[in-house]
Amino acid sequence: MEKIYGINGPVVTVHSAKCFQMMEMVYVGNLRLIGEVIMISDEITTIQVYEDTSGLKIGEPVEGTGGPLCALLGPGILTNIFDGIERPLKDIERKSGAFIAKGVSCDNLDLTKKWDVTLLVKAGDAVRPGQIFAETRETSLILHKSMIPPDAEGTVVWAAENGAYTVAEPLIKVEDKDGNVRDIALAQRWPIKTARPIRQRLAVDRPLLTGQRIIDTMFPVGRGGAAAIPGGFGTGKTMTQHQIAKWSDADIIVYIGCGERGNEMTQVLEEFGELIDPKSGKPLTDRTTLIANTSNMPVAAREASIYTGITLAEYYRDMGYHVAIMADSTSRWAEALREISGRLEEMPAEEGFPAYLPSRLSQFYERAGSVETLSGNNGSVTIIGAVSPQGGDFSEPVTQNTKRFIRCFWALDRSLAYSRHYPAIHWVNSYTEYLDDLGAWYAENVREDFMAVRGRILGILLEESHLLEIVKLIGKDVLPEDQKLSLETAALIREGFLQQNAYHAVDTYVPIEKQYRMMETILYLYDSALRLVKKNIPVSVLTGLGLFEKLSKMKYDIPNDDATAFDAYRREIDEAAETLLTQYEG
Repeated sequence: MEKIYGINGPVVTVHSAKCFQMMEMVYVGNLRLIGEVIMISDEITTIQVYEDTSGLKIGEPVEGTGGPLCALLGPGILTNIFDGIERPLKDIERKSGAFIAKGVSCDNLDLTKKWDVTLLVKAGDAVRPGQIFAETRETSLILHKSMIPPDAEGTVVWAAENGAYTVAEPLIKVEDKDGNVRDIALAQRWPIKTARPIRQRLAVDRPLLTGQRIIDTMFPVGRGGAAAIPGGFGTGKTMTQHQIAKWSDADIIVYIGCGERGNEMTQVLEEFGELIDPKSGKPLTDRTTLIANTSNMPVAAREASIYTGITLAEYYRDMGYHVAIMADSTSRWAEALREISGRLEEMPAEEGFPAYLPSRLSQFYERAGSVETLSGNNGSVTIIGAVSPQGGDFSEPVTQNTKRFIRCFWALDRSLAYSRHYPAIHWVNSYTEYLDDLGAWYAENVREDFMAVRGRILGILLEESHLLEIVKLIGKDVLPEDQKLSLETAALIREGFLQQNAYHAVDTYVPIEKQYRMMETILYLYDSALRLVKKNIPVSVLTGLGLFEKLSKMKYDIPNDDATAFDAYRREIDEAAETLLTQYEG
């Protein structure tokens, strides 16, 4: 057994140890702290420890396990709350109180709970990697589909009867072509830094619908895609992720609190426990798992928390579910990489971050995707990562490198947030590259001209941005009437369409059909007003009719399931236009 040679925070070295391998999980010290081998040389083996190393001494033992750090995958993941290395926090609390004790040991999943299992194979059946061999009702919303591990294949020589079993009890025995027999249970282990295998990647051809207008309509993310939410303190990153977690059409939510403040993470845990899934009426936690790694927890565990979360997501993806990951925030994860890199005395790159920061970001975001699984099902993992640039500076390395690996960028704006405009996603600084991929879906499932309508709305907003620069120089009064109309319409779009109230019963979630009808009605008012302006009717007269104010409130006044109500608005616009024409032409 090897012994500790040096200690530098979470970094521990062992002298002249040639028995370890890269990425091997090890137990460090008398308390058996969990660590991972990250560097090997002829003289020194370097280990990063995922727990608090205070009190650790030179000469204490280091014991290898022979394998990498793995997640235990099986029923019991949903509704649970884990730390960064998949230890259930409720079990830790029972053992060590409100704070995580060093070296506390507990099972990743409950090994005593029995699950009602239905076997789908019998003795004599041939099974292949990824095949679903058993089912159990994990929660009221999710049917857990247990799969043959990706590295197992052969013939079933024994199968248990349907009944109640723990996650560790063998359910079938599989004999491979060499005659070796392997026990397969409900749970399986998988290395968290290795992507789970798939049959093939599929095109991202439909959006992840969230019920948030500025996302679904203006800057949609594909289901199986990757998006980033960058923003400074207080701009609404966590609130935006909460809304997506609650309302998106993903089957399962994995929420990773990576290096966030403890009180904020506590609020997340409490709120998720109280939320009701609006689609089913069941608790939202029935399709959610939470990974909590707060800022006062060991810094090395932040890196593991990201990989643990994506591994859990891939596991449910392989069952055929559509999973959405909320990573809050990847900046704290990058800061952990920087701290450990500094302790390893590696050559720093921009702002002290390690030179391999881009590759680590890509390893995470590239595990998103819409795939055909080994079992032949279609599943997806959508990653939505929050980025917390210091001072809201989007030119810093984490934000800039993240943009290389995502195709949807929701830029949160401090001035919008401070003026109580939520979501504070700025329409000029944000973008999405999924429009070409999703256009056919919108045309088929919403309206054929959806993209054209969306383009006109965004065009008016961009024109407003240009006009406001002119207004700052020469004032609004000197603008031609058609440009004044553009400013009034843009204000209507911002306040009546883009701004959304998460606490309003009707406005918190808006179906995509209503989103389209709202845009269509706004453009109908704009086109009608533009015709009047061309007949020399001042914009001030048009705004005095109260139609702009009325349309700004239609998000509250029109129920989500009553699309016909928009026709009344169009009739009112037509009547007002006809009255004005009669007055001015008469």
